[in-house]
Amino acid sequence: MASFIQTTVDSADALTQADWWAETLGWVVEPTDEAFVRSMIEQGYATDGDTVTHEGKLVWRGAAAITPADRIEERDRPRMLFQDVPEKKSGKNRVHWDVRTGEDIDQVRSRLEARGAAYVATHSQGPMSWHVMTDPEGNEFCIS
Repeated sequence: MASFIQTTVDSADALTQADWWAETLGWVVEPTDEAFVRSMIEQGYATDGDTVTHEGKLVWRGAAAITPADRIEERDRPRMLFQDVPEKKSGKNRVHWDVRTGEDIDQVRSRLEARGAAYVATHSQGPMSWHVMTDPEGNEFCIS
């Protein structure tokens, strides 16, 4: 039996992180079913405090997921879930993302820095080179 995983990222602001990474990867933030959210409140399974209005839509507070737009209907799609946690990031990530862009990495670096990413270093091995970056919350990733 094949297993499917999602990457879950602890965040200070999950909704903003999901927006940032969706734009970075060319993915989409998964839509929230506002009618379902309201029904959960009406039935007493959630409260208004469990929700927030983000980008003009009622969504669950503290969590958002992203996925490739062309795979949003698939049950076992690639997915990144961002969730709010109370503690701050405290050290280097033991896992990071390698984002293969197919573009000039210096141009990608400039665009990402303009959107709040930070440049860390450039490395190479043989004919390959990549930039190490951090996202707006300090999570490491590489672009190549």
